Amino acid sequence: MIPIKSDKEADQMRRACRTASEILDRVTELVRPGISTKEVDEAAADFMDEANVKSAFLGYRLGHRVFPGNICISLNDEVVHGIASQRRIQYGDIVKLDIGVIQNGWVGDTATTVPVGMIDERLDQLLRVTEKALERAIRVATEGMRLGDICAEIEDEATQNRFSVVREFVGHGVGRKLHEEPQIPNYGKRGSGPKLRAGMTLAIEPMINLGTAAVRLLDDGWTVRTADGMPSAHFEHTVLITKDEPEILTWRAKTQLK
Repeated sequence: MIPIKSDKEADQMRRACRTASEILDRVTELVRPGISTKEVDEAAADFMDEANVKSAFLGYRLGHRVFPGNICISLNDEVVHGIASQRRIQYGDIVKLDIGVIQNGWVGDTATTVPVGMIDERLDQLLRVTEKALERAIRVATEGMRLGDICAEIEDEATQNRFSVVREFVGHGVGRKLHEEPQIPNYGKRGSGPKLRAGMTLAIEPMINLGTAAVRLLDDGWTVRTADGMPSAHFEHTVLITKDEPEILTWRAKTQLK
């Protein structure tokens, strides 16, 4: 069953998502050549403490594995779930920042990809296309549409630009838990899947690769990288389905990539 939030619960989601978005904006401003991913992660933890919220990722369990970071920070060919370390960000990198917070028992989840300085033209296009795919998906996230309509928009935007979508990792419902029903693949068929209903809150998150769609899991049990070593981009918003237009709960000013 896909949880439906009441008006009161949706308002709690708004608050958690607004906090997640504000923290993501602050963390994004820290990304620069020479800073370590560990320093970025520690700053994010400080921002969460200031906002009196907890990380939705720190201590997250998947089987016997426990996630050790406050945020997910993934560089270049790392797709998602990267773990902070002493590794230093370099000029020309692309840095994926995924922020999840728990505020009053509700989860806000959002992500962006940050270019460090000037980047290659095709890589710049990858970021733009991934963000455009998210925008297209949100546009059809309205009551009465099907889940497959969201998925197909993402896939179409990627393939039309000769990129590939990650198939093993997906978006998801979000609310009391970080991962709720439904799963939201970045590929699919229009008109398929459950109907969208007002009150659903969905974390839509295109993960699009410059090369092939294949990915591999590193020995740390969390970090996902592209199999061919080519870069990958990731953007995410939490969206509330309404009887009118979709409401982007994690809305923020669009990043100017260049």
